Amino acid sequence: MEKINWKVNGMSCANCSLAVAKYLEKEGMQNVKVNLVNGDVLFDNTVNTEPVKLAKGIEALGYSVQTDAKKPASSSKKLFRSHRERFLFCLVFTAPLMLHMFNKWLPIDWLMNPWTQLALCLPVYIVGMDFFGRSAIRSIRNGMPNMNVLIAIGATAAFVYSLAGSLLHLGHDYIFYETTATIITLVFLGNYLEDVSIQSTQKALNSLVKSQKTMANMIAFNEQHEEVILPVDNDQLRIGDLILIRSGDQVPADCKILSGTASVNESIITGESLPLEKNPKDALLGGSLLADGTVKAQVTATSKHSVLSTIIDLVKMAQGEKPPAQLLADKISAIFVPAVLILAALTFVINFFLLQQNQFTESLMRSIAVLVIACPCAMGLATPAAIAVGLGRAAKNGILFRNAKSLELFKNIRQAVFDKTGTLTTGDFTISAFQILSPDITEDEFQRIVYSLEKYSNHPIAQSISRNWKRNDGYRWQKTEEIKGLGMKAVTKEGDAYIAGSYKIAETQTADGSHNVYLTKNNILIGWLDLRDEIRPEAHNVIQYLKQKNIQPILLSGDRYAACKIVAEQLGIDTIIAEQTPTQKLEKLAELTRQAPTIMIGDGINDAPALAKATIGISLSEASQIAMQTADVVLTNKGLTNLPLSLGLGKHTFITIKQNLFWAFFYNIVAIPVAAIGLLTPTFAALAMGLSDVALGINSVRLFRKKVV
Repeated sequence: MEKINWKVNGMSCANCSLAVAKYLEKEGMQNVKVNLVNGDVLFDNTVNTEPVKLAKGIEALGYSVQTDAKKPASSSKKLFRSHRERFLFCLVFTAPLMLHMFNKWLPIDWLMNPWTQLALCLPVYIVGMDFFGRSAIRSIRNGMPNMNVLIAIGATAAFVYSLAGSLLHLGHDYIFYETTATIITLVFLGNYLEDVSIQSTQKALNSLVKSQKTMANMIAFNEQHEEVILPVDNDQLRIGDLILIRSGDQVPADCKILSGTASVNESIITGESLPLEKNPKDALLGGSLLADGTVKAQVTATSKHSVLSTIIDLVKMAQGEKPPAQLLADKISAIFVPAVLILAALTFVINFFLLQQNQFTESLMRSIAVLVIACPCAMGLATPAAIAVGLGRAAKNGILFRNAKSLELFKNIRQAVFDKTGTLTTGDFTISAFQILSPDITEDEFQRIVYSLEKYSNHPIAQSISRNWKRNDGYRWQKTEEIKGLGMKAVTKEGDAYIAGSYKIAETQTADGSHNVYLTKNNILIGWLDLRDEIRPEAHNVIQYLKQKNIQPILLSGDRYAACKIVAEQLGIDTIIAEQTPTQKLEKLAELTRQAPTIMIGDGINDAPALAKATIGISLSEASQIAMQTADVVLTNKGLTNLPLSLGLGKHTFITIKQNLFWAFFYNIVAIPVAAIGLLTPTFAALAMGLSDVALGINSVRLFRKKVV
């Protein structure tokens, strides 16, 4: 299976994105996501169809495919590359045509000549039909008529009517070349303004993408085995390459420091504004900025597989998701163009035979106005524009949404379930006490056994013990095994079985369950350890915020009840569910989720089943690949600080989606009847159509600055 990410240009409305999605699904592609806002098309090629064939199929629909950032799949050159260029070209010819409205005050009788007007209108009509006409014909041929069908029919109707009036010498009452030109010119203006507003919704993601591309100082060796510095593009770096990063440089790729120390600003990725001190063996994230210091480092991931690249891919995938609120708009958009064509025909018939008493010209103008004013673009952009801004702002603050559905679900959350270790606490333990119960084991031997066991575990407590008692003479076990919910088990060559774990492994040996880690040998207790863990400094404020929002905080942990109670009392959490295995956590989450919509906040690895079961799973991580594939939302700034922001962004993004959809529907419900009764000319209809999309873009962009917490 091949995952494909293309850029498709030329999609201008919801029908366009639906046409592309339906084509790919018909060809057997899976997980198809088409983002109308930025043109990203992502899908899984599960049937191994040649990508070239798929690209040609999309181009047959009337769109251009860019298979990578540098080289478009189609090599055909066009005279106009953007709506801005088309608008400016058409404006040159349309502006003189519009002057005829001022012929009472200006000496422009020559403009009243039908053939002069035809000469000015014809270049505009040709450019318009080259874009709208081609797109319309292809969309009809493929069974998914788009909004360009409406524009093409409206402009062509006015042009043909005017041409007939000119050829038959019917007089000025039959000449509407300016209507044809202004429809095309103003729709190009609207499309250009729409492009500008869409670009503003993408500015957060674009800044991340820009951070991907930089120069790197690669360390190489000449024939004399002397170090030389070679400037290269960072996408040329490979795993294992050596690089030099100086003060003020952008880190070109994920890497590990070999020598030197530095102060690093990772705000572009984690949202953390304070510089972090980095030492040898510490990891550097590609895209971060070396504020001070110089280091030599070794590349650990290529640009396509870096943390930053993964973040960008996740945001793009989430932007392509369609939350439930968009489904109704998609259904309406799919039948919208045929419905408008019917309404336009009815407008002409009713006006001509009933209201206008055989006034063909007025009836035609009203019918054209209906065609032009009815724009499914607004409905198509309502959701993706808001999602683009919401996800972009979240990513800039170290919050990654893996799917757009989570944004909508946040509005209903009533319970917040927290893991204890590494979530409400820092997870950075120190050994406060230990005791050896076997006279045959020395203190050094005890530490050696415990370290040799715990170094194989990913649990925060085990990692802290390994860090505190790290040594080079650890045991080489015959077999090691991590028993979920209990601890680490290892067997020596002689067959002795050691287990380091929770009280459950020693409950038959002692009634004292107050310690953190117990060590047994062949099921006989030989010692215990106590560790001290600090509560995260931001945890108290986060819990209080949740209570203010009527969201009940719940502590769910595999740790001892006594340890959980201490943390809960300090933070003001009333509900404690302790001493749970991963299976029990899963069952408890399922029960809580049935009671009310619930978020689960955990470390994204040990709590994976529970995170998946919750209404929304939220992972605290250092942007590891494992965590990103586990939870719906990932907080990459190593803390709970942005949990309120993620809740607020989810809620307010959904509010913006609802506002956009309301105005999109309201606009068409009001505008079409207004055009049908003659209160809007085709010219003003074209202008109003373009401005409707811009209005939704502006409403979406407000999310960048809106107070959501």
